[in-house]
Amino acid sequence: MEAAPVPDGQYTAVVYGLIGGGRCGEAVSLLSRELQKSCRSRGGLSLLGYCHYQLQDFAAAAECYEQLAALHPELDAYRLYQAQALYKAGLYAEALRAASPLLDLPAYQGRALRLQAAIHYAQGDLPAAKSLVEEALTAAADGGPAAAEDPSERADAEINLGCLLYRQGRHEEASGKFAGAMQVLGYCPELSYNMALCCYAAKQYAPALKHISDIIERGIHQHPELSVGMTTEGIDVRSVGNTLLLHRTALVEAFNLKAAIEYQLRNLKAAQEALTDMPPRAEEELDPVTLHNQALMNMDSQPTEGFEKLQFLLLQNPCPPETFGNLLLLYCKHQYYDLAADVLAENAHLTYKLLTPYLYNFLDAIITCQTAPEEAFHKLDDSAGTLTEQLRKLAKQVQEARQNWDDEAVKKAVNEYDETLDKYVPVLMAQAKIYWDMKNYTMVEKIFRKSVEFCNEHEVWKLNVAHVLFMQENKYKEAISFYEPIVKKHYDNILHVSAIVLANLCVSYILTSQNEDAEELMRKIEKGEEQLSYDNPDKNIYHLCIVNLVIGTLYCVKGNYDFGISRVIKSLEPYNKKLSTDTWYYAKRCFLSLLENMSKHMIMLRDSVIQECVQFLKQCELYGRNIPAVIEQPLEEKRMHSGKNTVTYEARLLRALMYKIVGWTA
Repeated sequence: MEAAPVPDGQYTAVVYGLIGGGRCGEAVSLLSRELQKSCRSRGGLSLLGYCHYQLQDFAAAAECYEQLAALHPELDAYRLYQAQALYKAGLYAEALRAASPLLDLPAYQGRALRLQAAIHYAQGDLPAAKSLVEEALTAAADGGPAAAEDPSERADAEINLGCLLYRQGRHEEASGKFAGAMQVLGYCPELSYNMALCCYAAKQYAPALKHISDIIERGIHQHPELSVGMTTEGIDVRSVGNTLLLHRTALVEAFNLKAAIEYQLRNLKAAQEALTDMPPRAEEELDPVTLHNQALMNMDSQPTEGFEKLQFLLLQNPCPPETFGNLLLLYCKHQYYDLAADVLAENAHLTYKLLTPYLYNFLDAIITCQTAPEEAFHKLDDSAGTLTEQLRKLAKQVQEARQNWDDEAVKKAVNEYDETLDKYVPVLMAQAKIYWDMKNYTMVEKIFRKSVEFCNEHEVWKLNVAHVLFMQENKYKEAISFYEPIVKKHYDNILHVSAIVLANLCVSYILTSQNEDAEELMRKIEKGEEQLSYDNPDKNIYHLCIVNLVIGTLYCVKGNYDFGISRVIKSLEPYNKKLSTDTWYYAKRCFLSLLENMSKHMIMLRDSVIQECVQFLKQCELYGRNIPAVIEQPLEEKRMHSGKNTVTYEARLLRALMYKIVGWTA
């Protein structure tokens, strides 16, 4: 930002006025211009370094303090400021070198020890960090040269100890250290955030959200200029920038943690809102954690942008440690196995640092599965064997703790059991998928039966058992016994159940001659959709549509095209509400099957049915102009022609084929 000319004799007053008013960007412009005339000005360099630090441009701040330390070697404070700025800029080796001489100076020894501890902590060297923190605490307790001058110095050392306890997994003790420091220092948003983080790590989400709520409420009340929540409400507001004030409020950290908690609780909309509620900043101003969370929580709607953000973060130093594992998992989820293998190979140094042995083995097996499924199955089987052994040991510990009436031990063992089960289920599902892809459903069922000891109460396991029973075509009654509890659990909110689960249950009812149950379920879905349409008229709901599509498809597969196609056509009415990429996918498969059988003269349709089909395809042409026929993969280099990738184009093709087969003219 270009600063206005300053009248003679008012330069100092204007600069301090800008800084006092929080307009550090303008002050930087003014000071930079003045330093071109007098580059050795101590006051100018000092103020410029301070402004850069306030704007969180730490590398530029470090340069200013480096110049000051060279110009005024007798002033050791500049060396400390340089080391702090280098640390904040992520230049850890340079920061350690800058801080080392201060260890011999009694006035700066305590701060230098804590700064070096923070640097080692950021590098992941916990033993070195712990040693330095304890050294600072011992010196303070002995009243030596590094003794704390006031209680806040001691509290600072306690905070550092709390951070170390957190990294060691001792979350309750860490939270106690932070709470003790807050009693000395008074309310501090950063300490409240630290306590929330401890609760989050211990999966105590309610107290974590309480701490987060306190941070946000205080931030809104004390700093309305930070525009909290404005973006979510659709108000266009300017960026508040990365100021030190924003950092001290801990609002960005609090909203990121709130988003993480909502994401863990599967409240995706609430998680996305938490990210848009935070003070507005331009994309280039976003911190790595916010960028990572944006990528992760908007992956379903914006996969291309999500991959770009995660790829960008992986090249930064430092980046959130979860970035590496999440990028690999998302590549595998979207079936970019070659890209996942490339990223693993190119970042071998990160593999041992950022991936647990469990996650590495899991990813290795998933990638191997594409070329050597048998080898992959054996790798997964080894992991499953290790995890089942752990589950049995933990189940025994739970039982023993209950017999001893030890509630704390029960709680700990149950948490460990649940965490191990959450690792076991993905391995089991990956094994099952190998045979699912081969359409060997009997083997899939066998794999699931072997795991019943641990998974019989697990929702994902029950759902997939239901699916594999359904696919075997002779076990519909068994499939009903698994689908029904899932549906009945949400019977009062039927639309919370996946549409395909409802469709499969309806089909199972029909194929076991339980037509009344099927009709009752469909009436329940219809009522649910009517209520939701009344409450939210603009929302498109596809549950009943998909149920009818699946039933129509079933009749087409059985050869009853008259009824099947009519059911498919009716399922998409009204077209402006029901026609989408997914529903069109099911509908066009039935029409392609119909046209194939007609071309082979295997079936004959009445003219009235053909006329109904033609009218249906004309309606799809009319309403499908802006609906993609296929959702393209996010990282696909060669894109489909935009005019051909529409429901309109495909409906027109199907209509032309129908005319040709029946010998009609358009």
